[in-house]
Amino acid sequence: MPALTTIQRMINDNGKYFKVAFSLSGVGIEQLELHAPQVLEKLQELNETGCVEFLAEPYSHGLSSLANEECFKSDVKKQVAKIQEYFGQTPKVLRNSSLIYSDEIGYIASQMGFKGMLTEGAKHVLGWKSPHYVYSCAQAPKLKLLLRDVKLSDDISLRFNNSEWEEYPLFADNYIQGIASLPEGEQVINIFMELSALGIAQPLSSNILEFIKALPICAKQKGITFSTPTELCMKAKAVDVLNVPDSLSWVDEERDVSTWLGNPMQYEAFNKLYSVADRVRIANDPRINQDWDYLQASNNFRFMTTKPSNVGLDRGIYSSPFDAFTNYMNILGDFITRVNNLYPADIDNDELESLLTTIKNQGDEIAMKDKEIDHLQTKIKKMILAEGKPLERKTSAKKTSIKKSATKKNVAKKATAAEKLTAKSAEVEKRTTK
Repeated sequence: MPALTTIQRMINDNGKYFKVAFSLSGVGIEQLELHAPQVLEKLQELNETGCVEFLAEPYSHGLSSLANEECFKSDVKKQVAKIQEYFGQTPKVLRNSSLIYSDEIGYIASQMGFKGMLTEGAKHVLGWKSPHYVYSCAQAPKLKLLLRDVKLSDDISLRFNNSEWEEYPLFADNYIQGIASLPEGEQVINIFMELSALGIAQPLSSNILEFIKALPICAKQKGITFSTPTELCMKAKAVDVLNVPDSLSWVDEERDVSTWLGNPMQYEAFNKLYSVADRVRIANDPRINQDWDYLQASNNFRFMTTKPSNVGLDRGIYSSPFDAFTNYMNILGDFITRVNNLYPADIDNDELESLLTTIKNQGDEIAMKDKEIDHLQTKIKKMILAEGKPLERKTSAKKTSIKKSATKKNVAKKATAAEKLTAKSAEVEKRTTK
């Protein structure tokens, strides 16, 4: 709350100049609903300023993008619906869990209609290239990529309160001067971090919020502006394609996915979880779906890591990676039994595939009907607007009356057609749910 209040003051003090983007998982929102609804209320206040963008990400904050394409799409669409519900925004930019990205994931995001993705400006991917440009996906050139500046982000989120750091103490004017002194052509500097950095990882006693609050003031003096991710994707051209054949993330020195999938325990848990992904989707049981979201959360696998970490690792309630693995597998075993009770494990593979195809086809049909309805509604609005415009040439009262009458009939016909399509869409959705 102190961090969000500070960001709100930064927006109020600087008008439309300062902008920021937030990414919230669906399960994160669920926890806030239960334990800290005031945070959601504050985020809604921030949303009303018009200076805040909300990004898409998997509802579960899980690893579905590494396992199952349909599961990943469903995971993201569910979170997008939650963002629409709370903030009235339809996310146009995707931030995958822990900035996980690859060419294949980028292609899927593009197919889903996203304009851009956030990911890590990892040295092993960039090579000699700078992260201070907009790039595009190798498999989907229309998808823009915004890369995190590792040093500038970690200076705030990891090193700010470290008295042994050579740049300690860090002041806002020096920080902005470092950005201003970059080569003139490098115009996009992406600072991404967890919100918990502002007051938890870097304690309030470190004056982290005073530092953050001063950034817009110092930036304005240097002619540096702020933009949301969507604004950057819309106005900035990609300078080059970024080839990422293997998945990367923003975690650990390797900047890969080994923190979640780096040992046999993690692979066994991961593979067993996603072995029932299709059955969970077919069952579509509310209680099963909720537990499925919680089981996918990436921290479940991070607790099992045996890798050393230079930023420390909180294993939560677990004393060791083996303890985390044992507990998770016990819970997962019970969960799979429940899923199989809803949909028997020995179901014929052909029947399973047929059910999945039916679900997909019905979903595509609903989406197509929704587009037709939107198209008809747009035409109706245009016709109504056209009806209200003054006539350019004189006509008799009789002819004018006939024209208006005809227009009203056309509008009535279009409205009836839209109602029929809506009814048909609802019927298809009803069958899908069953």
